[in-house]
Amino acid sequence: MAFDAGMLSAVAAELRDKLTGAKITKVQQPEKDEIDLIMHIGRENHRLLISASPSAPRIHISSEQKENPIAAPMFCMLLRKHLGGARLCEVVQPGFERVLRLVFDTVDEMGFPVRRSLICEIMGKYSNIIFCGENDRILGACRAVDFTTSQKRQVLPGMTYELPPAQDKLNPLEAEAADIDALAAERSATGELRADKFITSNYLGISSLLAREIARRTADGKYPTLGTALSAVMTDIKDGRFEPTIVRDAGGMPVEYCFTSLSLYGDGYTTDSYDSASAMLESYYGERDRAERLRAREADIIHLLGGVGGKLEKKIARQREELAECERGEEYRTRGDLITANIWAIKNGASSAVVTDYSVDPPAELTIELDSRLTAAQNAQQCYRKYTKLRNAKRELTHQIELAEAELSYIETVRDSLSRCKTSADIDEVRAELVTAGIARRGAVKPSGSKLRHARMLEYETSGGYRVLCGRNNLQNDELTMKLAERDDWWFHVKDAPGSHVVLFTEGKGEPDSADFTEAATIAAVNSSLPENATAEVDYTLRRYIKKPSGSKPGFVIYTKNWSALVQADAALACKLKK
Repeated sequence: MAFDAGMLSAVAAELRDKLTGAKITKVQQPEKDEIDLIMHIGRENHRLLISASPSAPRIHISSEQKENPIAAPMFCMLLRKHLGGARLCEVVQPGFERVLRLVFDTVDEMGFPVRRSLICEIMGKYSNIIFCGENDRILGACRAVDFTTSQKRQVLPGMTYELPPAQDKLNPLEAEAADIDALAAERSATGELRADKFITSNYLGISSLLAREIARRTADGKYPTLGTALSAVMTDIKDGRFEPTIVRDAGGMPVEYCFTSLSLYGDGYTTDSYDSASAMLESYYGERDRAERLRAREADIIHLLGGVGGKLEKKIARQREELAECERGEEYRTRGDLITANIWAIKNGASSAVVTDYSVDPPAELTIELDSRLTAAQNAQQCYRKYTKLRNAKRELTHQIELAEAELSYIETVRDSLSRCKTSADIDEVRAELVTAGIARRGAVKPSGSKLRHARMLEYETSGGYRVLCGRNNLQNDELTMKLAERDDWWFHVKDAPGSHVVLFTEGKGEPDSADFTEAATIAAVNSSLPENATAEVDYTLRRYIKKPSGSKPGFVIYTKNWSALVQADAALACKLKK
């Protein structure tokens, strides 16, 4: 998997065909290393995605709309200032580098026509998006590079843009098949490298995947020599013949992509061909990229919950050990009673006393250790004090363990909410909830924007036409159950497991039928910590029977009367009912 120079050539050809002459109507920066250009041409709008992410750098036309930060970053504001209303006039790939220059016609502050360039460098962790003015003077960059970062090449405003340092490799677009074979024979004579390593070591812009594919085509006899196989691929690139392909494993997950067909993978793998490079890249990166971005944004919350949960588990274990020691309280009370009953026979200064315990059957003699400095009565009082102390400790420890276990259960509900977050707004609400619950200090977990963005509750409609709302987190659960639901609405929650509150609104339509109840219960099962397609027991009751204890954690309620239903956590059914 690599966005090599050949892949960039395929994207460049597509952009020339579809976007030449397109006008920029919006500039967005949904991520710190991603720019989206909304471009209009003819009667269509296109979204050009340019990402300098170290893990997934790329450029292609995308249909996905992403959430944008409330306050636009400075680089985004710079591009809006200079590129608003600009038209794309050229798409240039210098040589066979992993660099694409987008040239725009626009006007400056005085209204004079000028050209501006947006240069996309797709180079793994060194990827960057650089904005240049006249004479390639750098006006801004997504990722500034100073002397502390690189001694060879700096990217700073005011400097003149230069291509990345040249590698000691040949341009495969200019290489002839005979020259490639001659060089391969020379390297082979010296015992150097296998075929795919020879290609990547001597020619620019070719990924290891493409090199292995070229070597495979030669080994399979499709081409007589390595030079003819490599030359054929380069001819396809120069002529604009591309076959965007994704290889998927047995589970349907994408494992590789390339701008040409792939024959490397055998049984257990399938290949999908696409009409355009952009369609292929969007299919490959779509869900995977969104999931990675969300996991990165919620990393600090996961770390916080892990720390708090770990401390609570240690606290509970320690308190249980202390509680076990408190069971000796009855032993001290029995000793005090026996000393009191035999006080007449115990002499002052005695270090022990042998007494008969008549509370057991048959009666048994018991030796009790005494403090020789105390009288018998004082020894009895000492035993009673220890008994009282352990009795009070047992009562308090039992209460503290209940509180800690409730706190730990709440942490699990937050983890469950976090696992089902789909947008950054969902994550921001979880952050706010942790502050409200006292788990985190205000400012300890930073939201992704300057203001809290409220995510919408999930909305469904049953086959009987009843509206169903589902909370995404504990704050929404409280709002849904305690504020939005009426007395005669039905409330659902999976039994004995973290999950969302689900409310079926009757809205004066009368009592729903059994199918509506089953569908609402299924929605509650799907939006819980239970695995997909698991059989779930779901409690349901009228809103009038639900109360929220004063001072309880967000999302915690109690109910006094309920019914239960066994349903399957059918995600497909829930998706079908979702509005």
